[in-house]
Amino acid sequence: MSVANGSLRYAVLAVVAAAVVFPFSRVASGVCVVAAVGVVYFHRDPARVVPPQGVVAPADGKVTVVREEEDGLRLGIYMSGWDVHINRAPMDGTVENVEHIPGANKLAFTKDAEENERLRFEFEDYTLEQIAGTFARRTYSYVDPGQDVARGQRIGHISFGSRFDMVFPPEYDPDDLTVDVGHRLYGGETVIAPQRPQVTDDTDAADATDPAGDTADDAAGEPRDAAPSA
Repeated sequence: MSVANGSLRYAVLAVVAAAVVFPFSRVASGVCVVAAVGVVYFHRDPARVVPPQGVVAPADGKVTVVREEEDGLRLGIYMSGWDVHINRAPMDGTVENVEHIPGANKLAFTKDAEENERLRFEFEDYTLEQIAGTFARRTYSYVDPGQDVARGQRIGHISFGSRFDMVFPPEYDPDDLTVDVGHRLYGGETVIAPQRPQVTDDTDAADATDPAGDTADDAAGEPRDAAPSA
């Protein structure tokens, strides 16, 4: 079974601890072995089949936030201790910046988590954020500024329970989402929105409904073409 990059060292520490305490307490040693198995499970990295189209979920977990903000539509995903903690790119793009932002370490499933420490990935027109929780205080990036990433590609992981947010490009709104609060997602596999929503050109729409234009077309005896989609 594949695991997140660099995570095996946590399991090794637990195994070493099990060996050290074994002469004194078999129970304590057993607890350490169970902890080592748990660490491996928490950091598992299963293969995912990326669908041919659509924006894919950047993380496993449950949708807890859908909100329009000044910067764009925000989707928040809570990752429990049982979810896969590998994070993936929801869309093709180029990494413009990776920034660590200090903050609190409050419970990841509460609104207070928005004040927490985070690792922000900035792309051309969308942003991703690994948000640390009370127990998950280690965020890891697999990408660097200037690097091109493909939809569904691994970009990092968070150790143990936490939250992952995406701020969509400006053309997206809540009606474009195919998921809502309470829905369970699987990173790299669940489609959360169309690749790019259809945007109607306001100028074309105005021309299509212009009374003078309708009169001219009727006078010419020709059918009016439908407004093209951008």
